[in-house]
Amino acid sequence: MKIKYLSVIFLSSSSILYSQETKDTISNENKIEEVAITGSRNKKRTVVDTPVPIDVIDIKQVSQSTGQVEVNQLLQFSAPSFNSNKQSGSDGADAVDPATLRGLGPDQTLLLLNGKRYHQSSLINLFGTKGRGNTGSDMNTIPIAAIKRIEVLRDGASAQYGSDAIAGVINVVLNDRNSGFEGNAFYGMNVFKSPGNKDVVSDHKIDGITFDFSGNLGTKIGSKGGFGNFTVEFVNKDYSIRNANPEMYEAPRQRFGDAKSQNFYFFGNIEVPLSDNLKLYSRQGFSHRNTNAYAWTRSADADGNIPEVYPNGFNPLQDTSITDFTFDNGLKFKVADWDVDFYNVFGSNRFTYQINNTINATLGVNSPTSFNAGGHSLLQNTTGFNASKQFEVLEGLNIAFGSEFRYEKFEIIKGEEGSYTMYDVNGNVVTASTDPSLLVINPLTGDVRPGGSQGFPGYSQQVDKSRNNLAAYIDTELDITKKWMISIAGRFENYNDFGSTINGKFATRYNFTPQFAFRGSVSTGFRAPSLAQKYYSLQFTNFQGGDLVTIQLASNDSDLARRVGIPQLKQETSLNGSAGFTFNTRKFTATVDGYYIRVKDRIVLTGNFSRDDLPADVQADYPYIDQAQFFSNAIDTRTKGVDVILSYNENIGKGKLTATLAGNYNDMEITAVHTSEKLKGKEEIYLSPRERGFILASAPKTKINLNLNYKINKFNANLQLVRFDKVTLLGYGGADDFQIYNPKVTADLSFGYEFTKGLSLTIGSKNLFNRYPTLQKAHVSDGNTESGGIFDPVQMGFAGRQVFARFNFKF
Repeated sequence: MKIKYLSVIFLSSSSILYSQETKDTISNENKIEEVAITGSRNKKRTVVDTPVPIDVIDIKQVSQSTGQVEVNQLLQFSAPSFNSNKQSGSDGADAVDPATLRGLGPDQTLLLLNGKRYHQSSLINLFGTKGRGNTGSDMNTIPIAAIKRIEVLRDGASAQYGSDAIAGVINVVLNDRNSGFEGNAFYGMNVFKSPGNKDVVSDHKIDGITFDFSGNLGTKIGSKGGFGNFTVEFVNKDYSIRNANPEMYEAPRQRFGDAKSQNFYFFGNIEVPLSDNLKLYSRQGFSHRNTNAYAWTRSADADGNIPEVYPNGFNPLQDTSITDFTFDNGLKFKVADWDVDFYNVFGSNRFTYQINNTINATLGVNSPTSFNAGGHSLLQNTTGFNASKQFEVLEGLNIAFGSEFRYEKFEIIKGEEGSYTMYDVNGNVVTASTDPSLLVINPLTGDVRPGGSQGFPGYSQQVDKSRNNLAAYIDTELDITKKWMISIAGRFENYNDFGSTINGKFATRYNFTPQFAFRGSVSTGFRAPSLAQKYYSLQFTNFQGGDLVTIQLASNDSDLARRVGIPQLKQETSLNGSAGFTFNTRKFTATVDGYYIRVKDRIVLTGNFSRDDLPADVQADYPYIDQAQFFSNAIDTRTKGVDVILSYNENIGKGKLTATLAGNYNDMEITAVHTSEKLKGKEEIYLSPRERGFILASAPKTKINLNLNYKINKFNANLQLVRFDKVTLLGYGGADDFQIYNPKVTADLSFGYEFTKGLSLTIGSKNLFNRYPTLQKAHVSDGNTESGGIFDPVQMGFAGRQVFARFNFKF
């Protein structure tokens, strides 16, 4: 009730909700004299004042000086509170990097495109990844060449933007240049050298060859200030294999490393004034990605192998195809001095799997070696309006209000029968009534052979679910004096599948001097359970300590979940608080912000319940599963942390040096575990120490970025150092089976030269000193690492040193 009363006060007050921009976290924090989009609906707000922290990352500047060709990896090495790791052996996550802000879940950060909600990926993270059991947005569906800047709002913002904004908001702002063409050609490659004493081997000394070509065209439309900006980009990346040396280890994976991928993008950004009081805008986006990733190795005598087909065993290959589409349209106009924005935002994501170099072992030598395993898709459509107006109250009052209606649809696409089915010796589908004597046995082990395509089983059920929600919000900003401003916002949302929620936010800033200011905020937040979390199900095989087991991941609405007492999913809720200060002179800028985030009823995947842990009647009705796993509002967490950003610039000789030191300290703890009544006493399985370890290791406890840039005439040099803190994971051997990944520092160095105003070249190296995650020598041969390799995908990646050249031209 206290929260409801507080929200009513928020909704009825005429104060402000405002946010500031600070320049690129890793580059500079100079003032940008443009309107902030993220966190404020006041068109007169610029970056000079702020009650909450926002990093503004100049994409062109950062991408030109680094070897990054994907948005996630660019942010990983630019924003200390942002973490995203490449995956290997994690099925769909090999193609979509899970990303987190302030160590929370991938689905607890909201992604915007030009200030409008961007659709999520249809993928739900499951195997070997951070944020397992979570969905999230795939920022790599947006090409770097189409982006003008990225704004990272590091503060809870559900009261402003709705579901998912518990950790913060990332707003991608598209290019709006109205003339000229800019092209970019990138070529990079890994130069392999093994860490340790030849503990790691690769197929080639040079691998991971990456080619990226992009073109961006700006043009005027009409004579009243209209423009069109269009981007085409193509990225091709080859494998980077990093196997444990087979002469030293018996690793269960023979093909560990970065996947092979090919991306194609087209994005458009159009604005056309139709009259003096009416403007049309449209944003179109299309991306297609093919990824080829190796699954775990099946040995020659494995139950899932047929030696007559694969005498030496085999490495299943997952060929994933992701098609992503966005189409946003709107009108901006004035009504009685109110600025109105009426819009419709459409997005879809389709993710399908073709499993090659595989087999359904229950079909023996007659089995195909390639299967269409099906997939999943998500569609989202949002229609809304926003109205804002300035009032001459005290030093200035801005009031904004609006409403949104969103429709979401989630589908699971059924695979072909052989991709998910277990057959008996007569070729008939195995059911609960099949005579055990008819099951297909591996004569080498005496065990029953698993059904479905090895490496990734197909989806056995067609799912088609949808929902809608209606939202209304008010967002106000008031400058009480020239030194003191306050902001208040409130938002009401109603979902047709779980009910209503009200959230509010208060923020303030006080300038003690023109250089020094205090800022702070407090807010409530929420995240609606995704449709994938409610309806996703899959039966799959997984390696645990080298053993292959069959696991049933039961959907939240399934008979299995109901019979073991798993409750229906409800929204996550949060309480956010932050406080800090800013100090800004012409040469030196400092921002320090502490934060507190308490989240209740976080949705995660439970641990794996063995057959013996399930009720006897459930065991009888589900005879061919070894373990069961569920989605549940299982935990409460508390996160405390501090962000520090220091920047300094100085003229040295004829050139200019810019230095930025940025750091994040983040500490999360699990404060409660909510076990269903029928599974009481099994808390250590409901959320096992291993699962706890993965949740708490979603981000290093500290991350520090140092960036030095020196520019003189046409020459510039850039050095970037990033320190990743220790990460602790757990193996399958129990609560004390620790796998320690020690702190690591990576160094990126580049040199650029501008031949003419339209022609420049940058050469450099990522991970110059060839740093790798800590080798897990004692665990790899037992199959005890999550990824099956000699290290897991943590911290800075696992491909080693890369050298690159980037050629930029414009006219």
